[in-house]
Amino acid sequence: MSIELVVFDMAGTTVKDKNFVGIAFQQAMRSQGYEIAIENVNPLMGYEKPLAIKMMLEVRESDKSKITEELVDAIHTHFVNGMIEFYQTTTEIAPLPHVEETFDALREEGIQIALNTGFSRDIADVIVSRLGWEDKIDCLVASDEVPYGRPYPDMIRKIMAELGIGSADRIAKVGDTEVDINEGINAGCKYVIGITTGAFTREELLPYKPTHIIDDIAEVRGIISASHEMAVKG
Repeated sequence: MSIELVVFDMAGTTVKDKNFVGIAFQQAMRSQGYEIAIENVNPLMGYEKPLAIKMMLEVRESDKSKITEELVDAIHTHFVNGMIEFYQTTTEIAPLPHVEETFDALREEGIQIALNTGFSRDIADVIVSRLGWEDKIDCLVASDEVPYGRPYPDMIRKIMAELGIGSADRIAKVGDTEVDINEGINAGCKYVIGITTGAFTREELLPYKPTHIIDDIAEVRGIISASHEMAVKG
């Protein structure tokens, strides 16, 4: 089967992230009195953000009765407001190398492009608007638009429904974290491609068993082309 859709993550996969997200997490946690080192934040990149906050609190708060929805909401609100302000004003927002060329080349071949993210939709919309990607992608789904974020397959299934993709065998998922890979596997995607431009190294991605690990997003085209050649020969 030929690939009809590639689902890309955002921060660290298609959008440059010099630990901007991790620093915003640190600041949001600090606003409620919790200190967390950046190296302890990075493994949680890719998760739905309220869930990542709960995971951090479970480790750092000995009194579990304090871990309430109100506390999580307060930290998440601080995070969201900080991220929106950052992405609205920063001069550093940029696509990672070869991302836009890869989007254009895949769409010229008739392959649809979707973005999904552990961000909420309000943050994701600001990023897409600042980068001028409205006409470069076919669909965007954020973690607060589905019942469960990564590693559950809900975002990919919503994209499939919106774009009319009948089988996950026709999808490649690309992301830089453990939960990107597990999301793709749980959705049944034909290719689950880890990329080393974000939070995880090649060695850190390997245990999660992606079908491929790449260092440059341009390599996605070669993987897709090989798939199409095999489909034609088949």
